[in-house]
Amino acid sequence: MSKEYSRTLRIGEQIQRELAVLIRQEVKDPRLGMVTVAHVKVSHDLSHAKVYVTVLGGEQSSAGDTLKALNRAAAFLRHELGRRLVLRVMPQLHFVYDESQEDGARLVSLINASVAADKKKSGGG
Repeated sequence: MSKEYSRTLRIGEQIQRELAVLIRQEVKDPRLGMVTVAHVKVSHDLSHAKVYVTVLGGEQSSAGDTLKALNRAAAFLRHELGRRLVLRVMPQLHFVYDESQEDGARLVSLINASVAADKKKSGGG
């Protein structure tokens, strides 16, 4: 039976907080845009961490460049995390673009368009 708030969740949240600071202050790559660390999912054996990031502006080309820069800096970030966190095993970092905000905005616009069409239909008929 799994705990309500497992160790992997706590470690993922701590990695998320530390990565946000590290990316903002330590990574000096010109390809790196305004990055937000949205979520970190850590595997049960703590060997891998999937880091979901969003990029301000949301253009696919800038997101791709940002992901390349982050994946290139992953070893450095892992090393710095090892210095800041007390863990026996520091997970390997895998950066992934998080599309959930874009999907949410698209769904909101579809819902608003549907509501407007219903109002127009019921008001006119």
